Amino acid sequence: MFLSLHFAARSDVGLVRSNNQDSAFAGPHLLVVADGMGGAAGGDIASSIAVGRLAALDGESHGPDESLDELKEAIADAHAEIVERAANDPELSGLGTTVTALLRAGSTLSMAHIGDSRAYLMRGGELEQVTTDHSFVQHLVDTGRLSAADAEHHPKRSMLLRVLGDVDADVPVDISVRETRAGDRWMLCSDGLSGVVSRDTLEHTLSEVSDPGDCADALVSLALAAGAPDNVTCIVADVVDIDATDGVGPPTATQIVGSAARDRHRPTAGGSSAAGKAAKLSAREEVDDDEEPSRASRWWIKVRPWVLPIIALAVVAAGAWGAYLWTQNQYYVGSDGIDIAIYQGIPEDLPFVELHTLVEDTGVPVASLPPYQQQRIEDTIRASSLEEAQSIVTSLEGSAEVVEPSPEPTASPSATPSAGEGSSPGPSASASAEGA
Repeated sequence: MFLSLHFAARSDVGLVRSNNQDSAFAGPHLLVVADGMGGAAGGDIASSIAVGRLAALDGESHGPDESLDELKEAIADAHAEIVERAANDPELSGLGTTVTALLRAGSTLSMAHIGDSRAYLMRGGELEQVTTDHSFVQHLVDTGRLSAADAEHHPKRSMLLRVLGDVDADVPVDISVRETRAGDRWMLCSDGLSGVVSRDTLEHTLSEVSDPGDCADALVSLALAAGAPDNVTCIVADVVDIDATDGVGPPTATQIVGSAARDRHRPTAGGSSAAGKAAKLSAREEVDDDEEPSRASRWWIKVRPWVLPIIALAVVAAGAWGAYLWTQNQYYVGSDGIDIAIYQGIPEDLPFVELHTLVEDTGVPVASLPPYQQQRIEDTIRASSLEEAQSIVTSLEGSAEVVEPSPEPTASPSATPSAGEGSSPGPSASASAEGA
């Protein structure tokens, strides 16, 4: 039995973000998803570095005993490069990335995982989450202080405890080896998918849509339909037995998506959106010149140049107004330049249109937070309501460092008053007088 992978990778910038900080790589022997963080100037760089380092492993020279060591070495190299980039460029301070990777060696899969990107396995019609999130909320679940249901809506669910980069120290990565079988279906994704699409919906889609490419497209569409507040990236890969298919294997062309593909401002999959429908209206075929048009056709030919642009403009305007109303139902925690502040809207603006307004200046200095949380404030923390935003601020206040005022300088008790200040002579002065 000779096993191979039939795979598809997809990535979308989402409906809120202005650039794509996710990266993914899918090849015959390697699957990788990386979700970068660190602002518009850092997250895409970090995820691209991780994918670039790991992509070199996509080959047939791996033995089962070697693949784990090769994964560890590639991830350590990626971590070192990210830290070096941040050290050489102050603007990139705090950049980091999650990594979830599968390396195939024969009938085994070596896995490396850090952060909150996930790997799922569909086997026998049942979906299993193979990885464990390295997040604060998952820690609360593991220690019994929070239920899994409450964790899905916790305001700190995006706070990570481990990522590549961020700190100049060795970062522990979860490493494991799994036996794989023909018929297995693996799905790797960033939290832009798992954070907005329920587990039941993921399981239903992965079991019902047989082609990996169609399934990956369907998953991204589900995230977009749910609002897609973050970048959405996923890989769907089926384990197939080449011998059972008479040696006719699945396509093995490597796929690179997201920021690693230098496609950082890719538009969303909005072909069925209002603007997309308006564009299709304007692309209708012209009347065949060889046929004599009827009176109704001649009337439509004369009117069409005026009607279609008006229809398209009206549809686009309606879509834009709906999108604006949606932004005003959002909240986020950011900085007003000095203190932590709560804003209504989203942290992007359009020409002549402000999409956010200040709701509350908390008076908590951003500089009092730990460096990692300062970076989260710079990136902004999204909230679905004002109450959730206030809860986030409360948790941030708990981690703020209290700076005690330095004491006023006081005169030393042993200091001797200077002459002319009315001080009496000390013992040495009296002794001198007696001697005289």
